[in-house]
Order: sequence, then structure tokens, then C-alpha cells
Amino acid sequence: MTVPEILWEENQTPRAARWRSESGAAPPKRVVLADDTLTADMAYRQACEGVGLLWRGDFQNARQLLQAMTRRVDKRPRKPVDTLLDAFNQHRQIQSQRARILGMLLIPFDAGHGIPLRRAPDARLACEAAHGPAAEPYVASLRELLGLIGAFEWRKKGVEIPALGARIHPHYGVFSPVRGEYVELVARAPLPPGDTAFDIGTGTGVLAAVLARRGIKRIVGTDQDARALVCARDNLKRLGLEKQVELAQADLYPEGRASLVVCNPPWLPARPSSPVEHAVYDPDSRMLRGFLGGLAAHLAPAGEGWLILSDLAEHLGLRSREQLLEMFRQAGLRVVDRLDTRPTHGRAKDPSDPLHAARSKEVTSLWRLAAA
Repeated sequence: MTVPEILWEENQTPRAARWRSESGAAPPKRVVLADDTLTADMAYRQACEGVGLLWRGDFQNARQLLQAMTRRVDKRPRKPVDTLLDAFNQHRQIQSQRARILGMLLIPFDAGHGIPLRRAPDARLACEAAHGPAAEPYVASLRELLGLIGAFEWRKKGVEIPALGARIHPHYGVFSPVRGEYVELVARAPLPPGDTAFDIGTGTGVLAAVLARRGIKRIVGTDQDARALVCARDNLKRLGLEKQVELAQADLYPEGRASLVVCNPPWLPARPSSPVEHAVYDPDSRMLRGFLGGLAAHLAPAGEGWLILSDLAEHLGLRSREQLLEMFRQAGLRVVDRLDTRPTHGRAKDPSDPLHAARSKEVTSLWRLAAA
């Protein structure tokens, strides 16, 4: 596989370095050097034109410049829309453009993840936790670096999970269980008879841990993402549950059957614009359909499948309730019960959010499903 490179000229000499982008963005085609003399207006204009700004000045000044560019991006007016679906599509487009523009302010790294700029933080541990060792210099966006540092602090601090009476520590690139309402649903739903469970798309391992604490003797957590499996293994070890929960890299199901199969798929059937968005967006409901389509064949007699799903997609016009119920029927499943809860995150109560009309009505449900 060809390693992407970023190219520029410095001191009348062509230069190149490895390009690193967790979001999967391509390197800018044109790169110029930038330092503390660059104004926010000029930086914003060049970034909008797709010019990469490779920083050679003071690191803290670069942070201030990024904040100034962010204010200019966020002042852009939004066109009126007629429907919530139009609002969602506009929001996605604006977020994509925002990420592209703000991703044009670039930071150099030495081998070993050192940052050769004045007043630069020591981000080596955060970078290595996300990317592993760096044997050669590279360039990445400042915005991505700041997100990576923030994620590393979240990993150290952890997220309090009342159902566990403990903290879960999300790794970089693994979906964090900050929306605790869905965890509470798993903590209080009545368990079917049996002592085995599958956690499909385990992520941080939080749901597998909750099921283990509820007394299920053997749990298999699966995930496609190697990062997620490392994260889940770390969390389960912290909680003393590593012997109760087995982890496997798999696309959806492990072999065999279980008395309980739990899945919290991405809630919105839309295309992610970067790899890190796969936890939120599920193109054509691929994971949802795969989970439902394989559920009956992986349930033990009298077993249940628990689908944790928000109805935000329904309010946005991305999927109807009837379409969801038809998926159940086509998969040979019946609804045993449904437990509902309202989200408690800040955006559900924020009228300035462009999707507030949908978020304010959102309900998160645990669907208890069984073979028909």
C-alpha cells in the first residue's frame, strides 16, 4: 500500500513527509509555510481554497489561529430548509466543509511523535496511544492533534457508568459511552433464561461488562475494529471481568448460539464521511440488517435479542418505524417487549442546534426480540 505524502517547498528545496490523517482526508495538493505573521483572515481564505498551511511558528499561536478560523467558519449563514431531512443533509454538508477547512492548518512531527515547535506540548504518549510508534517524521492537522490529546485525557479520566459503579476508559477512535441512557436500559431489562450472551459490536466493552455484572456466566464480545478489542480487553481487565468475557474479531456474530444477543448498532442510516464516524452512521443500515438477519440462527431456545436503537432516524426522515418493523418480520423475528428512555445529553435541550426539532423528540429503545 502506498503511504500518502505531503509535498511542499522550503528554502527553495522540494520537501516531503508522510501524511497522517485519522479521518482519512487526502493530503492538500498545495502546501505553503505559515508562521506567527499570518492573519486569521488570510489563513481562513487560503484554507477555504484548499491550501494547506504548514506551521513553522509558535504552537500556542497556532491554536489561537485555529480558534479564529473556527469562529469564521461558524459564522457562515445557513440557507432556509423545508424539512428535517433537508436540515440533516445540510448539517452533514456543513460539518464536512468545516472539517475540511479547519483541517488545513498543519503541524510537523518528528520521529517518535515529538513536535518541533516553540511552546509545543509533549503529546508523545497521546500520539503513541492512538497510532503506535512513529519511526519517521510526518505531518498532521492541528485540529486532529487536539482531538487526539482530548481523547487521551478522556481515556485517562474515564466515563462514569452508574450501572457498573465504575468507570469505562474509551481509547482513541472507539465510541465513548457518554450517552448513558442506553446502558441503563441493558442494566434493567429482564434477562431471558440461560447463562450465555453475545455482545455484537462491543466497542469499549461496556455492555458486556454490564451483562457480566448481572450474572451471565459466559459472554462473547465481537468487533471488527482491532482498536475496539484492545479497548474492551483493557476495560474488562480493570473491572476484573476478563475471565467472564471472551473477545473475538468478527463481522457481527461469533460461532454458536446464545440465550441473549445484544447489539447497539450505529443509529443513523447514512454514509460516514470519515472512518471515525462509523460508530454513528451505518450506510443502508448494513449493521442493523446484518444483526437482524442473523439473529434467529444464533439464538438458543427461548433466547432473546436486544436491539438498542434511537428513533432519531425516524424523526429525520431517514427511516420509518414501519420500515424497521418490516426488517423484523423479514428476519423472522417478533417483538417481545420494548423499553424506552429519553436522552439526557445537552443537545436534546439546545434550541440552537440545527436538528433540535428532531433531537427534542428522540426516544432510545431496547427492543426485546425473539424468533417468530
